[in-house]
Amino acid sequence: MFDNMRMLTSLAGLMKNKEGLKQAGERIRAKMEATRVTGVAGGGAARAVATGSMKILEVELSPALVMGMAGDPNTHQLAGTLIAEAVNMAIREAQGKLQQAVSEEAKALGLPDMPELSGMFGLSS
Repeated sequence: MFDNMRMLTSLAGLMKNKEGLKQAGERIRAKMEATRVTGVAGGGAARAVATGSMKILEVELSPALVMGMAGDPNTHQLAGTLIAEAVNMAIREAQGKLQQAVSEEAKALGLPDMPELSGMFGLSS
């Protein structure tokens, strides 16, 4: 109960400092745009690179996988699955980085650890 009251008090104080909250959101957005994460699937046969803001920058396939796709429909289907796995892994990594950045900013603003804060900063996780 006291933790909830402390959290509400912290939030009330923070809402009075809207400029500080806005700056924290801007710092998080900039940090996430500069962050790069990689997802790998199939032992490295497929690799995806994403920003911390969940934008896929690059998908790379191993030469062996590309060669196999040319003549084998099963390999072509496998490649699609591996690409999806690599992209999903990269996105999970990006989400983890986002939660970490939000947590760091929340602590800097004197707030307790609250995973819901990513929505408050206009970010989705």
